[in-house]
Amino acid sequence: MTIYNPTKCPPASEIDIPALHEKYLQERDRRIKKDHNEQYIPASGKWKDAYETDPYTPVAPRDPITGETDVVILGAGYCGMMVAAQLKKAGIDNFYNVDHGGGFGGTWYWNRYPGLQCDNDSLVYMPLLEETGYMPSKKFCEGYEIHDHCQMIADTFGLRDNALFHTMIQSLKWDPELNRWHVGTNRGDDIKARFVVMAMGPLNKPKLPGIPGIDKFKGKIFHTARWDYDYTGGGWRDTNLDKLGDKKVAIIGTGATAIQVVPHLARHAKHTYVVQRTPSTIDARNNRPIDPEWFKSQKPGWQEERVRNFHRFVFDMPERGEPDMIQDIWTEVTRNVCAEREAEGWPDMTPEEFAAKREVMDYRVMERLRNRVSELVQDPETAEALKPYYRYQCKRPASNDEFYQCFNQDNVDLIDVAETRGLEETTENGFMYKGKEYECDCIILASGYEVTSDLDRRWGIDTIEGENGLSIYDYWREGFQTFQGMTAHNFPNMFFTGFTQASFNASNSKTFIDQGFHIGYIASEALKRGAVRVEPSQEAQNAYITHLRSIAVDNSEFVTECTPSYFNNEGDDTKKRHIFGEPWGEGYYPFCEMLAKWRDAGKLEGLVLTQPETLEPAE
Repeated sequence: MTIYNPTKCPPASEIDIPALHEKYLQERDRRIKKDHNEQYIPASGKWKDAYETDPYTPVAPRDPITGETDVVILGAGYCGMMVAAQLKKAGIDNFYNVDHGGGFGGTWYWNRYPGLQCDNDSLVYMPLLEETGYMPSKKFCEGYEIHDHCQMIADTFGLRDNALFHTMIQSLKWDPELNRWHVGTNRGDDIKARFVVMAMGPLNKPKLPGIPGIDKFKGKIFHTARWDYDYTGGGWRDTNLDKLGDKKVAIIGTGATAIQVVPHLARHAKHTYVVQRTPSTIDARNNRPIDPEWFKSQKPGWQEERVRNFHRFVFDMPERGEPDMIQDIWTEVTRNVCAEREAEGWPDMTPEEFAAKREVMDYRVMERLRNRVSELVQDPETAEALKPYYRYQCKRPASNDEFYQCFNQDNVDLIDVAETRGLEETTENGFMYKGKEYECDCIILASGYEVTSDLDRRWGIDTIEGENGLSIYDYWREGFQTFQGMTAHNFPNMFFTGFTQASFNASNSKTFIDQGFHIGYIASEALKRGAVRVEPSQEAQNAYITHLRSIAVDNSEFVTECTPSYFNNEGDDTKKRHIFGEPWGEGYYPFCEMLAKWRDAGKLEGLVLTQPETLEPAE
């Protein structure tokens, strides 16, 4: 009996890989704009409502807070909640989760667009399932179910009393006299925090397409992260968009969000224009319920085992005979390679040989996905425009059972702007494409988030000043400078999460859990040891960065050859900072093992702990 169930891909002998590689480069070049990330405009000024305004929950008045706390966590989404849960486990209860939303959930609080589901396996992506005792309803859960589970996490770990919602951080300033961070907010707060954790997550601030004349449009316009059901009809848990029946709607973007939205627009709007720069890879969804009996049969530790399996099939080399627990578009390439190895009797293979086989399979899988477009889209010209010509993982893989079929409807048109690198102009009544005006009543922006923008724009915090008034924006302008990716010299008692100089798991929530655990350990040890200040020494930080770069894996050729997106700074190869930062070259789990050994030693090696000053006794 075979272990693997490979997909049916065209054999390598039927694919001209060198010619395809050249085609990929040509398609990339067609789409690169000289202004790269600057082609987007920030959600500020006229567009501040796309970020600052909460259309879902009324703002409750409260008095400013000026007291002290042990920790301020910036964020109450997955990242902030995972940090908070780990602080609780470490014995730290005196903290605030500060978020400008009206409740827990982060991206799952803000995003309520029709069709919203997670596009990773729910049993992997949804964190702390064993701790909360929660069984997801299906492989790819609806957004509102994930939001509800966030509330369960908050209740399980008692986070509600520690939350400050509808609160935007405006300044973080280190006070060396008090050994505290002054946390200033739009609610008049001046919280004095012993520690601060930057836990906003990578998808916290919408970005908007800088289409010429976008200010002129007189119709309705909104970002998918602030869906307006008052305009479209329907609701978060009811996607009957019954107010669009007489409306012409344009949606800008064909990434992971738009793929979920378009079928609903096609179903309800009078006419839908889908504006695409770069097509996504879209496989069959095959969503299915979770079997309750299977779920009950799982032994303690099952979720960690599943997360590890997912990570190995996405980023690493699975162990010999290791089954693919996930079996979807995310793991397909590696699963197919493992099937070949199984058929060959598991010959010994170096990581380099495995990578070479994986590259060939990459081309084969992408050809299968392009063939899928031709099978589902009737018009050959439209089908060709919808085919992705780039390497697997150059864009976020997606799956949907209805997206392609929408283009067989008379009320749906694809506006492919690869040649023009975007729409030429927005007018009062619609948009210009190849010299023709297309009138529409509503423009929906599925343009993503400030993932790789400069930090001050992405974080949206006016001032972050550490020792001697040093700005973190200036300190990191030429790249990250950290110790273990989570602390930085000159920024005492401040912790960082996400993609810095650490490592990352294929499941973001796992990354946040482990970073939260490490941060909780350092903070709790500092408190136990009576330290008022903890930061890495300059020497330890330098040594860490030197070692990090000595083991770095150079994937610059792959990244540079990808189609422009937030994965590669929109094709800008001069940027100092990459979406995933500077990851630990040996991989995620070796990085975690390194941190575990560091903690087990109990010395906090590399960190400088400062004890409170004591007055000399009077003579």
